[in-house]
Amino acid sequence: MGNHSSSIRHSLRLVRSEGVGSVIFGRLLAFFGSIDAILGASAASLARVEGVGEKTAEKIFRSRNDFDVEKELELADKFGVCILDLTDERYPAALKKIYDPPPVIYIKGDVRPSDGLAVAIVGSRRCSTYGTEQAQRFAHLLAAAGFTIVSGMARGIDSAAHLGALSAGGRTLAVQGCGLSHIFPPENKSLFDKISQSGACISELPMEYEPLPENFPPRNRIIAGLSLATIVIEAMPRSGALLTAKAALENNREVMAIPGRIDSPLSRGPHGLIKQGAKLVESVEDVIDALEFLQKDFAQHVENSSKKEIEKTQKLLFDTSKLNLSKEEQKILDCLDGEEVHIEELIAKSELPAGKVNATLISMRLKGIVKQFPGNYFAKR
Repeated sequence: MGNHSSSIRHSLRLVRSEGVGSVIFGRLLAFFGSIDAILGASAASLARVEGVGEKTAEKIFRSRNDFDVEKELELADKFGVCILDLTDERYPAALKKIYDPPPVIYIKGDVRPSDGLAVAIVGSRRCSTYGTEQAQRFAHLLAAAGFTIVSGMARGIDSAAHLGALSAGGRTLAVQGCGLSHIFPPENKSLFDKISQSGACISELPMEYEPLPENFPPRNRIIAGLSLATIVIEAMPRSGALLTAKAALENNREVMAIPGRIDSPLSRGPHGLIKQGAKLVESVEDVIDALEFLQKDFAQHVENSSKKEIEKTQKLLFDTSKLNLSKEEQKILDCLDGEEVHIEELIAKSELPAGKVNATLISMRLKGIVKQFPGNYFAKR
């Protein structure tokens, strides 16, 4: 991942000041233009920022040197954790676009530009065998198709999603509700290590923060914020998974839900989402359809980006050279030109088994490499 952000000492001083949360941090930065300018400002100047006021300004001014930054950086180095702030170009672009992005994020592992193609899979801790199977299945298929799987490393659906991604040799990101010197739940130590080697474990909390109940709802916005879409599998009403779905909707991200048994309490969450308009997902084909907004409505999702950012992300999304094509995918791609080609012709030309061609075309549609037309015809995008 490299070193901490160059301005991390100042960012940590500010974000750990009393009265500074994600929203206030963002407003201060927008008002003053830099971290240095905020830390150098008088209480009267701080009070001029929307939502701050005199009392909060005094708290920020008095407490801005209270946090032991050097101790925090030593701990991060000891645990192999990198700390990034909002001003760092390595900070995940999708997360930066949410209403209240975390001012600093702690990363054990590495976050890559390709992780912008991410899908969150979340659900109940006390899930059924059906829920576990679906979480692993969808995570495996999506990870194999080049998507990064994001979840919260909790027991149940979250852990199954991470394991599904890892079983496909794919990338996965886990967002913790505690500092990264802790692992929660503790029995997931092995999973934590595997995730940090095939993606990253992430937190917005100081290294030594305990996994307290109040830490978990805020981390759900990070799971949603890192992802283009959130899939909910088995969740009770008012659960963390539904908070993640709510955060996804609030930030113009896609929400999908996998239906369950109508007599199971665990189905109430996803079924409620479906009633409210979430995409019902029964198969990989359904996921493909829901994710095709990557092509159709791309501009809507990057409307607040600079031209340079848009071009960079478009290149990432649509440049097939960046997608680590399998041998089968490359074979089929070589059989396609500008014209529509029938699947039978692709089977004949590629000399691959029919089942393999079908599975590979699903993967290629997910990656946005090919487009399907009526009558089982395909063409390059």
